[in-house]
Amino acid sequence: MMMMKKKASQKKILYRWKRKVFLTLVFAFCLGSFVYFQARFNGITASLKKPRLDQKPQIAFLFIARNRLTLEFVWDSFFLGEDGKFSIYVHSRPGFVLSEATTQSKYFLNRQVNDSIQVEWGEATMIEAERVLLRHALRDPFNHRFVFLSDSCIPLYSFSYTYNYIMSTPTSFVDSFADTKDKRYNPRMDPVIHVHNWRKGSQWVVLNRKHAEIVVNDTIVLPMFQQHCRRKSLPEFWRDRPVPAEGWKEHNCIPDEHYVQTLLAQKGVDSELTRRSLTHSAWDLTSSKSNERRGWHPMTYKFSDATPNLIQSIKGIDNINYETEYRREWCTSKGKPAPCFLFARKFTRPAALRLLRESILLREKEQDS
Repeated sequence: MMMMKKKASQKKILYRWKRKVFLTLVFAFCLGSFVYFQARFNGITASLKKPRLDQKPQIAFLFIARNRLTLEFVWDSFFLGEDGKFSIYVHSRPGFVLSEATTQSKYFLNRQVNDSIQVEWGEATMIEAERVLLRHALRDPFNHRFVFLSDSCIPLYSFSYTYNYIMSTPTSFVDSFADTKDKRYNPRMDPVIHVHNWRKGSQWVVLNRKHAEIVVNDTIVLPMFQQHCRRKSLPEFWRDRPVPAEGWKEHNCIPDEHYVQTLLAQKGVDSELTRRSLTHSAWDLTSSKSNERRGWHPMTYKFSDATPNLIQSIKGIDNINYETEYRREWCTSKGKPAPCFLFARKFTRPAALRLLRESILLREKEQDS
């Protein structure tokens, strides 16, 4: 009986000893893993904070798309061989993913933002989508410029010429002018937004980091646009909202044509802008029978339009006239005369295919001389 008790006691001691050894080993493993991963994390953090000697300033290309990018093959050729000089962010409808099933370009694979919103033309959701893109792009400290592009945009020149043009000046390129002829300013915005700061222009802007941060951090001007700037309810939109009882009294305002311009004017940084866009659009003034809608949308270039003459005519534009300000903007780069536009829209897929196949796009500036 005594022997049985002694053996049981020895087993308990042995079990406790094994458990202590096991727990000690588990603790040592966890501690070692923590130290290892902490060292790895510190190394990664340090590498992010310290600019690499070979890292060039990047241009962030911010695409606003409905779904997939139908002109990705043009951009694929544009970005080829230029890794380390650019980054890409795409805002498409919520839930859409740029996977191997929806894009054939390695540059666009999984480049959609994960918090996109449903965008409606003529609503403040368009400028909210722009802010989403900027928030993501600003997280990368190597992004120095931020270029907004639509899914129907094409580049006119090579990447190297485009990069040097944009990076040659510290200013932002923002098409901005005093909106004296139009009646889009809503007096209800006063006194938050003064009428003398009301501006109009293209939404396809190129921002530096300072101005991009102003847009992302804005909490004053955006609410005014959300409340008092929206397109008029025309018949084609009545299916989406109730028919207005007194439609003639509605105020008409297109937020994306005013927001960035007006915000930067409010902040007093007009002098820090090159006040023109780098994206060409030809506004269609004849397609609509209604004077009210005439000029609301740019022309769409189809296969038959995509000729060398078209591209050369766009590249040949060297000045822009702003009638409301009696101002003519002569386009320069590095202090020398230069073409006004680096990008153009709106192009269909067949039109872009023809331009790329016939080697009309992506040339160096010297090749056009």
